[in-house]
Amino acid sequence: MMIVRHAAHRDLDDIYRLAQRAGESGIGLTSLPQNKEILAARIARTIGTLEATTEQCDASYLFVLEDTLSQTIVGVSAIEVSVGLKEPFYNFRVAKQVHASKALNVYNALDTLFLSNDHTGCSELCTLFLDPEYRKNQNGKFLSKVRFLFIAAFRSYFEDRLIAEMRGFSDQNGHSPFWDALGYHFFNMDFATADYLSGIGQKVFIAELMPRFPVYVNLLPAEARAVIAEVHPHTLPAAKVLMSEGLKYQGYVDIFDAGPTLEANTADLRAVKESRTVKVKITEQIETTDTHYLVANDQYKNYCVLLINNKVCDGDTLMITSTQAQALQVNEQDEVRVLALDKMENH
Repeated sequence: MMIVRHAAHRDLDDIYRLAQRAGESGIGLTSLPQNKEILAARIARTIGTLEATTEQCDASYLFVLEDTLSQTIVGVSAIEVSVGLKEPFYNFRVAKQVHASKALNVYNALDTLFLSNDHTGCSELCTLFLDPEYRKNQNGKFLSKVRFLFIAAFRSYFEDRLIAEMRGFSDQNGHSPFWDALGYHFFNMDFATADYLSGIGQKVFIAELMPRFPVYVNLLPAEARAVIAEVHPHTLPAAKVLMSEGLKYQGYVDIFDAGPTLEANTADLRAVKESRTVKVKITEQIETTDTHYLVANDQYKNYCVLLINNKVCDGDTLMITSTQAQALQVNEQDEVRVLALDKMENH
């Protein structure tokens, strides 16, 4: 059985192993560094957030996907409650500047990149990684979409705007055409080093070294221009999952690799609009369907979610087995939150 829950200190070794696997996937997964001290701090922030002992600027939820059969953590995903309150949150805003002269009969609308802190105070989806051996049976969607269900259940804990930074294009050797054309000239370090420093929170150097004036896109090499707002091929499936939930690109890109930032109003998320609570009926006589459902116990501190294909009966009752009930820590007639894994065509 696969279950999603909050990360705990006992998960550190497994999460560190996942960080090592992520490192094998190439550069760009900066929020899951191969650093046990930083990973332990991420877990501690989650626990502090749940216990209400963490300030808003540090509030974060780190979820783990556990294979209960092997008792192994095989995936992680996270939500930052409010970015940019402790350290600046930077990206580029893709915009236009008009250069015109009536005397010369010249009019040019030029694409530009402006250094921006526009997403300060937004909630952020981040740190999504699934062990390659478990990229099957809808596990990837499950791990990603759990975050939307959690937000739907606990709306007041999150901001009105939600963002997610997508990994931008880099080649098999970890070279970013965008970084080589722009960032390298200001930072004098390779892409991997700059990306790692940003990922572990050392972002002050960005403010100190990045150009404050707009960057004219036309002055960049063709290879760099071509990857602005392009998602890395390995990240494209994850981006499509987020877009299916209501997020979209609205003109912001990462300052390092130019990967797009997806965003949405929290109120417009599918999980917020469509998830609902139903009562539990425990029985071993389960009727299944082709539709998979996320089922959450809505217990803030002991949050647990299963992915099941049990049929929802009479509109307000969910039949689950005693094993499923035990995993969710619920009893007969308790309420659970239910959301179809994929948008229903006839909804």
